[in-house]
Parts: sequence; C-alpha cells; structure tokens
Amino acid sequence: QEKDGKGSGAKGEKGGEPEIMNDKKMDDVFSDNGLCALGENSVFSFLCDEKFREISGYFQTKKFKAGETIWEEGDSCDYVAIVASGRVEVKKKTEFEGKYVIVGLFNKGAIVGAMCILDDSPRSITAVALEDVSLLVISKDKLEELISSKPEIGVQLLKGMLLSLSMRLRQSFERLAKFF
Repeated sequence: QEKDGKGSGAKGEKGGEPEIMNDKKMDDVFSDNGLCALGENSVFSFLCDEKFREISGYFQTKKFKAGETIWEEGDSCDYVAIVASGRVEVKKKTEFEGKYVIVGLFNKGAIVGAMCILDDSPRSITAVALEDVSLLVISKDKLEELISSKPEIGVQLLKGMLLSLSMRLRQSFERLAKFF
C-alpha cells in the first residue's frame, strides 16, 4: 500500500508533551484502557501485577491528536512506547518523493519504536496517530536505569520487546512468502 506523506496533521507537526504520572495514575492508564485485559498472551502482561508499581516511575505518557506525526523517519530515537489507546500507523519512505508504504497499524498493547532503542539507530519509520492516541513511554535513559536498578523486571521488559519484534518479523516473512 502506498500513501502520500500528507495526513490531517501538517508535515512534521508533532505533539505529545509528556505528562508525568504518579503510581496510581499509571495503574489507571493500564486498567482504564484495557491493557491488563489483554491477558497472559500479551507480551506485557507482567506489567499488570505488583511489579508494575515498582517501575511506574520510569514511564510517562504522551498524547497525540488524530493526524499528528509522532516521529519521522530519521529522527533520533529517545524512547520506546506502548500504545495505551488509539491506533498508530507506521510507514516507510519509498524511492518516490512524498510516497510511503504502510508497514504496520498498531492498537492498544502494541509496542512501537523498539528497534532503534535496541540498536542506537535513528527512527527507521514514520509513526502517525490515526486517531487520538495515548502512549506509555520509557526513555532510553530510564530504560537503562531500570535495567541497572531492577534487572529482573528490566529483562522481562526487554524480553517483551524482543518477543514483539520477533512476532512481527515472523508475520512479515509469512506476508512476503505469499507474494512468491
């Protein structure tokens, strides 16, 4: 699927000033948006138990209006996000000026932006809010601090990211195989 780079938000229009949350409010983000209801099959189901209270201070929320660009391909990678509500479209620039290929649509519970946080590269895709979106974000610095100070939980979070990425890669292989 190709799409021109124009959406309802202006090119490069970015929102999402972070909102600092206390432990109670972070619990509400998960329960009120049904993230805990995703069940044991969610790669982040461990965030709904008592361990989440231990790490809630490492997270912030960012909110974006429908059509706003969350980040653009080539931007520096300073956080990874879990979609708390709304839908996010990720797209890759093509060789044709202003044209993109949609590479994913993500709903609540999905992680976005994990690839670059793991390999220190710039953002490889552009992410746009398809509808009003609330993201639960952890900065690269806070992620490293979490891994150092609470290694068991940090490793679980990393495993969740890697599991999510591996499932997407596997799905991509399946889709590619259907073309041949």
